[in-house]
Amino acid sequence: MIEVSYPMPPNAPNHNGWFKSSFSSNANNCVEVRFDGDRVGVRDSKYRRNPANHPGREPIITVTAAQWMVWLDELTGHADMGTNGVLSVETTPDGGAILRGAGTTVTLCYTSAEWQTYLAGVREGEFDHPNLAALAS
Repeated sequence: MIEVSYPMPPNAPNHNGWFKSSFSSNANNCVEVRFDGDRVGVRDSKYRRNPANHPGREPIITVTAAQWMVWLDELTGHADMGTNGVLSVETTPDGGAILRGAGTTVTLCYTSAEWQTYLAGVREGEFDHPNLAALAS
């Protein structure tokens, strides 16, 4: 297990560093994020609910903190989509989202409710990397 040694957002659990939007309340289906130094991991909490899924094969997309912050700018309309170069999203007809990592086969699929609660957290700054300035120096 990787220990995170810097402050986490207030909604982040302390046991493993993964956290979700505060708008997700107690939902078990959500976009989960973890800051690990200059890396950011993204996963789908639904994967672990299925006992047939092996924890060691859990699909996780990992990007740099700088790429992550550009991604968040894209989602809030402060940067053109595709600027980050590593994450892409496709909106499904029912309002869900398919998140893909460039150069990998990893695909994360979210329902409309999951994606909307994630976007609400993005708009509130809940997923901003806490130490991006320190990592750049």
